[in-house]
Amino acid sequence: MSKTKPDQSFWKLWNLSFGFFGVQIAYALQSANITRIFATIGADPHSLSYFWILPPLMGILVQPIVGAASDRTWNRLGRRLPYLLIGAAIAVVVMCLLPNAGSFGLTVAGAMVFGFIALMFLDTSINMAMQPFKMLVGDQVNERQKGLAYSIQSFLCNAGSLVGYLAPITLTAIGISNIAPQGQVPASVTYSFYIGAAVLVLCVIYSFVFIREMPPREYAEYHGITKEQETEKAGMLSLLRHAPSTFWTVGLVQFFCWSAFLYMWTYTNGAIADTVWGTTDTHSVEYQTAGNWVGVLFAVQAVGSVIWAVAIPMFRNHKTVYALSLALGGIGFISTYFITDQYVLFFSYLLIGCAWAAMLAMPFTILTNSLSGKNMGTYLGLFNGTICVPQICAAALGGVILPMLGGRQVGMLVLAGVLLIAGALCVGLVKETYAEAKQV
Repeated sequence: MSKTKPDQSFWKLWNLSFGFFGVQIAYALQSANITRIFATIGADPHSLSYFWILPPLMGILVQPIVGAASDRTWNRLGRRLPYLLIGAAIAVVVMCLLPNAGSFGLTVAGAMVFGFIALMFLDTSINMAMQPFKMLVGDQVNERQKGLAYSIQSFLCNAGSLVGYLAPITLTAIGISNIAPQGQVPASVTYSFYIGAAVLVLCVIYSFVFIREMPPREYAEYHGITKEQETEKAGMLSLLRHAPSTFWTVGLVQFFCWSAFLYMWTYTNGAIADTVWGTTDTHSVEYQTAGNWVGVLFAVQAVGSVIWAVAIPMFRNHKTVYALSLALGGIGFISTYFITDQYVLFFSYLLIGCAWAAMLAMPFTILTNSLSGKNMGTYLGLFNGTICVPQICAAALGGVILPMLGGRQVGMLVLAGVLLIAGALCVGLVKETYAEAKQV
């Protein structure tokens, strides 16, 4: 029998996730600018999706290891926080290198390889830094408050996204150059990555100051872990075989969702450059202007996510709000095909923000409620595969699907909308269970 975790104050829940703000700035800079960076260096538009294969592939290898290791870690820094430190340290270094891929005097091919490797390390390190916050909520928050805790996390995540998405256009507005010699990335993008790295460092420091992790004995008491269970060792394949059905059904929903957003990150720049600015020339001023506007649209998406994250806890039924959110996002993606005004696109991306807010909060709320504490980190690491695998599949197929849609990148956004609606339908397969209730 386990002890029931006590309710926590709003500010304690806030502190558990505040570091997500800095991590998400890095993630937003990556998702909004990677296509722009590689296209500027000289990548073919039909090959852009392939640059996204290796990062999630590394994630699916690294995250389960990090999760399993953190379940068995305890030192003066804590159980989960050491991995935040390692991930953030690598991310800071790579954020300073990646936007300079075209500025080291390398050939186009050499710059592509350098950028590809840097992107691999950046995505892996960002995911490594993100995971501790998801695990901390699962570790320390009771079932009644998990919805609120993950909604706070979603709010902070999207606040960080706003900063990351708007950084290039803000720096351009204050006089930082938004153009650069052919093959190089504009200073507005490069300096944005530097600022993001600095904020990430400050957020990591904040996390270490304000988060107190449960010592092993206290953790065992709150999660019903006996001394015999503490010594048991279960392999990852064994854990997968005994995973609750929720793991797999939510994972199916995740497959459609993350495939959709991979296509958004990959093709939005080219899509709106085509539909709004009427260009497909990656070296044109119009394309770079569209690149800045992508940051604005993604910021609008973040605003929509922040607003919707506040509304999500008001719904009593997790599945209802999950499916509704994904359906709204699907409508938003499909609407981009019909819109040629840059400001009307705000409507589309506000709806897409609803889906993003649910994707950040609902899968982890539903999954962690179904898990006991003993292998929480390992299961969350394995669950990261439901984020990585769809991105790998979508990236591998993107170059094949794009010509089938006439070569217009906006068609990939329509496909993203169809995928989200499919995900909304699959929510009906999810059955919520509560491991904590079973232990009492």
